[in-house]
Amino acid sequence: MATKTQMPARAVKRAAPRTLRPVLATLVDALPGTPDDWLFEVKFDGYRLLARIDSREIRLITRNGHDWTSKLPHLTKGLASLKLKPGWVDGEIVVPGGHSGTSFQKLQNAFESARTRDIVFYLFDIPFYDGYDLTRVPLSARRTLLESLLRKGAPPILFSQTFDASPDELLKSACQLGFEGIIGKRKTSIYDSRRSPDWIKLKCSQRQEFVIGGWTDPKGSRTGLGSLLLGVHDADGALLYAGRVGTGFDDRSLRELQTKLKGLATTKRPFRDPTPGERNAHWVQPKLIAEVTFSEWTHGGHLRHPVFHGLRADKPPEAIVREEPEHLLGPDLEEATPEVLSRIKISNPDRVIDSSTGATKLDVVRHYASVGTLMMEHLAGRPVSLVRYPQGIKRQGFFQKHLERASLEGVRQLDPRLDPAHPPLIEVAEPVGLVSAAQMNVIELHTWNALKTHIDQPDRITLDLDPGTGVEWSTIQKVAGLLRSFLTELGLPAYLKTSGGSGLHVVTPIRRQYDWDTVKDFSRGIVEHLARTLPQLVVAKSGAKNRVGRIYIDYLRNGFGATTVSAWSVRARPGLGVSVPVSWAELASLKSAAQWTVRNVGDRLEVGNAPWKDYSRSARNITTAMKRLDSLQSRRVA
Repeated sequence: MATKTQMPARAVKRAAPRTLRPVLATLVDALPGTPDDWLFEVKFDGYRLLARIDSREIRLITRNGHDWTSKLPHLTKGLASLKLKPGWVDGEIVVPGGHSGTSFQKLQNAFESARTRDIVFYLFDIPFYDGYDLTRVPLSARRTLLESLLRKGAPPILFSQTFDASPDELLKSACQLGFEGIIGKRKTSIYDSRRSPDWIKLKCSQRQEFVIGGWTDPKGSRTGLGSLLLGVHDADGALLYAGRVGTGFDDRSLRELQTKLKGLATTKRPFRDPTPGERNAHWVQPKLIAEVTFSEWTHGGHLRHPVFHGLRADKPPEAIVREEPEHLLGPDLEEATPEVLSRIKISNPDRVIDSSTGATKLDVVRHYASVGTLMMEHLAGRPVSLVRYPQGIKRQGFFQKHLERASLEGVRQLDPRLDPAHPPLIEVAEPVGLVSAAQMNVIELHTWNALKTHIDQPDRITLDLDPGTGVEWSTIQKVAGLLRSFLTELGLPAYLKTSGGSGLHVVTPIRRQYDWDTVKDFSRGIVEHLARTLPQLVVAKSGAKNRVGRIYIDYLRNGFGATTVSAWSVRARPGLGVSVPVSWAELASLKSAAQWTVRNVGDRLEVGNAPWKDYSRSARNITTAMKRLDSLQSRRVA
């Protein structure tokens, strides 16, 4: 009888998800912290690959979600022979390069020729196993478990060993042996599906991917092509010329490249600006990605001494930008805002906040550190209510609208005259306030619909789509679209965000003209009109019985002192969803109101507040809209 595997501490009972995004390493210029905090592996010259194992099948998935199972049957067979329980394992596929580490070119050739038998799968992590979620288990414990499961393993499935040496010595040896560099992973790191500062990469030379935008004719005895014309995308998505590469090819790669490039031929230059010698260039659609090493960037933004290593098929071309190594300072809470985290001492960081996922207080702190700049656009100058959960989200939380006796760095008291009958209101004045609030067990942050400078005149209308029992997600999407259409009919803009809970929020920026009662009455009129027009979908009265099978659009958020959860706030619900700004074009593709959570919101930070980029310029005078609404109501009565 087989014995059940002993799960490490902090493992949470949870089935493996159908999809999983890997942790990505941050390119750095030096090791943050001390070497004793880290585990080091060689950086393989290959493709990142995850394997999902269940009782029926094994699927091999690339970092971008492409299924490569059919391409690598010997790897699925090798994994099957280990008789692993259901879960996910993470690793890198490579072709050993003899005396020169691993060979990306050989790996590429293996796929091109469909001769993949030499590909080896090095495993280095196990985020889910045997009905348990291990993503919050420290890396060192996850690796111990993985190594125990691979003791009987053999090629093509191998365990990626760590090395007990100083990072400087290890990097030097890795470079001498022909590896790309080394990977450092903080021993205590969780499996966080984003680019993490707790996983870092130190490279032997500068190396990254480039989009191929064209090619030149060969010279002398060479056949096929002379050089590839390379580019990277800027912040606006334009392709910038980065130089040309004419070395690193063999006869086979030259022939294959020429065939592929001719199939993508175009007469339009894909680069934003003119390029040197473009009269002799052959342009191609920017769909192929080249892996290139080089010595440095010139002041003009071009590559010096580039060498071609192969094509990549595991990344989208639009994701290729110029890589810049970061300098991390090294505290345990290192994030995108290290200066914020270094100022706050976090007590009880390992306390579990959400037992359904195993998420801890430290996870919440890290979230607020990473979204600080984005969130301040929604918090700045607004009174805020903090919702605290000292004993985790299963216990009752409470609103804190005033500082009382607590002093929170970055959280300020407002002028007492704003609400004379009560203690002073508060605002989050700078990003450090989010971290200090999280240290005090704040999970949610709710804001007013007015600024402290004009407290008696709201500058926005918030409508909360709150679904009743039995309402399907597609219905919520439908009603959100109908609400937007009606606001457009009234001449008003509408911005969308997920609530992080069960519904959606539609926000309309307005000019500061009217008092709270006027704005609330107008918002109620909007909802009542929709409830009359769409009685099968919408109700204007709260209460669970009123909205069974329908959606209550909450307009009461628009009264004096009422608040709504801020964009980028965590929600105190199982899964720890996050309220995220989205575009209307994304509405149809949203999967739920809690599509982004503390675990995966890192993938959304690059988009940030872009869906609301025109928000501050969109505020409208609502006088005309009120008249239009009155006209509609009058016609109905008549």
